[in-house]
Amino acid sequence: MARESKRRSHGRRSPWAAAALIGIGLLITGGVYAGASAAMAATAEPSASSTLTVEDGKLLFQANCATCHGLNLEGSEDGPSLYGVGELSVEFQLATGRMPLQMQGPQAPQKPPQFTQEQIEAIAAYVQSTSPGPTYPDPEVLDGEGDIARGAELFRINCAMCHNVAAAGGALTEGKYAPALHTTSPLHMYAAMVTGPQNMPVFGDMNLSLEDKRDIISALIFLQNEESAGGFTLGSLGPVSEGLFIWIFGIGALIAITVWITAKSN
Repeated sequence: MARESKRRSHGRRSPWAAAALIGIGLLITGGVYAGASAAMAATAEPSASSTLTVEDGKLLFQANCATCHGLNLEGSEDGPSLYGVGELSVEFQLATGRMPLQMQGPQAPQKPPQFTQEQIEAIAAYVQSTSPGPTYPDPEVLDGEGDIARGAELFRINCAMCHNVAAAGGALTEGKYAPALHTTSPLHMYAAMVTGPQNMPVFGDMNLSLEDKRDIISALIFLQNEESAGGFTLGSLGPVSEGLFIWIFGIGALIAITVWITAKSN
């Protein structure tokens, strides 16, 4: 009788053993599933040589853009018509993440794009094939080899009132703003001048010639690549940030010195 009870006590398992076994089983199953999914995704991914066609762009447009812009680019209450905007405008809006629009507001903010560059170009090509408009410029316009000094002057005359003389951006009315251009690509600089996104006016060849645009782009590229000759830029916001710096640190230092002299004399 004692032997039988001893056997039973030795054969009894801990209540945590079953839970541990179940957990180990789930971990193994999950690991195998994750590995299999990754392998399947790798084999299903298209090769680098594959290119999307205009028809692919049409399908992408219908699935992601037609709700607001209409199946035939005619527009709706939620989005404008795309007749005549051209592939350059579509590439700009999609590649900068401004479209698809996340929510209605004073201005569409820049955010990470939701499509690959190949998908963006396919959608742009579809829009261009349906309703032609502004297209990509010659590579020479974007090469940054224009007249930098002349481009800087043209930028100050035509762009600085919104984008700031140092291209740091600035506030506009009713919650709108001109974005900073410190990371903007040459193509998107050109696209903004030609298509006039949101609050920006369109600069046609009668306003700024192709050579003018090239010079402005060259000046902005130079500004992006060169360090400020004046040292710390303080956000490149002019007298606002400079005055704040002087008020906080300059006057603060004077007050501290006055207090120290007073304490020393006492």
